[in-house]
Amino acid sequence: MATPKWIQNTMSPSDSPYLDLMKHDQLKQVRHFHQTFPMYQPTPLVSLPHMAQRLGVADIKVKDESYRFGLNAFKVLGGAYAIGQYIADRLHKPIEQISYDYLTSDDFKNNFQPTTFYTATDGNHGRGVAWAANQLGQRSVVRMPWGSTAYRADAIARENAEVTIEDMNYDACVRLAYEQSQADSNGVMVQDTAWEGYEDIPSWIMQGYGTIADEIMEQMPQPPSHIFAQAGVGSFAGSMVGAFALKYPENRPKMIVVEAEHCECLFLSAKNKQVTHVEGEMKTIMAGLACGEPNSVSWEILKTYTDVFMVVDDKTAEAGMRLLGAPLKGDDQIISGESGVAGFAAFVAIMTDPALKDLKQLLEIDEQSRILFVNTEGDTDPERYDQIVRQGISIEL
Repeated sequence: MATPKWIQNTMSPSDSPYLDLMKHDQLKQVRHFHQTFPMYQPTPLVSLPHMAQRLGVADIKVKDESYRFGLNAFKVLGGAYAIGQYIADRLHKPIEQISYDYLTSDDFKNNFQPTTFYTATDGNHGRGVAWAANQLGQRSVVRMPWGSTAYRADAIARENAEVTIEDMNYDACVRLAYEQSQADSNGVMVQDTAWEGYEDIPSWIMQGYGTIADEIMEQMPQPPSHIFAQAGVGSFAGSMVGAFALKYPENRPKMIVVEAEHCECLFLSAKNKQVTHVEGEMKTIMAGLACGEPNSVSWEILKTYTDVFMVVDDKTAEAGMRLLGAPLKGDDQIISGESGVAGFAAFVAIMTDPALKDLKQLLEIDEQSRILFVNTEGDTDPERYDQIVRQGISIEL
């Protein structure tokens, strides 16, 4: 288990209009859309008082997205909202008039040309897009990078998606899916990776994740002092960081963004003070974070409000999974997958690794601190989860 790398953010704030993407009234609009789905329920915000006492902080709370829509991960929130906004735009309707009942009605089917939604994924985002498309009577095509597990591919295929595992990394799969969507007269790309000329849908996906922040603000009236948010391209992290920065401008929580080793495009971008890509295979068990190209929209938010960027290795993530899966007596168990645990794992490292003493002091983590994490996925690959948590095996890729 290696000591996590970290860097303090010393970049100049952005003046991008995207800084306002996660305004509080926007979160309410997004959540209203999600609430029209009959399977909507707020996910639990779990307290870990004994873990907090053991690690020397006042409070630890974990928003557990393994309960979201029965899909074991948070990603469906972004995919579903982006599809809803795309349909609203096509029909020249405000999103307030687009509900689950309308999207599954005969009136909608008679006035909307069937569309195929294309995406690239390691599993969770693709399953969310495929699920939303399937629920609304649309088609989906999903391309997965090398290293994706057959279990996750099969889960996507069960949503009537066309799904393949390609011999290329995630970022190349994004380009493949985009090219195929462009060649399809009824195709559209639904991806949380933004680039010049492709910003609307990634922005809607980020706003879709805002339902998580809105629920947390309702469940946790006193804001946290620290938020640890894991990142691949940075869409989820940008959503959380942006939402809490705008909600609490006078007492903004300290924001720590955590990436997987070998995939640290945000860490390197902060280090180089310019957007930096990571190339190659990007081997990590944290498949949802195995992304080498930052979301250009989210980056404007992250470079402005993030306090520290961190990088954790696979063994650190595995240790975090075991701590949540076998909790201290009196604390609730949390089933956290490899990508979902990264933020928590980084925090534990700060509190237990003497080599991170300076970082702990910089972040002012002490017995008064109230720490917030989001468990973004459960055991989305149950066999691998069992090997890591119950058998104590370190996964070698």
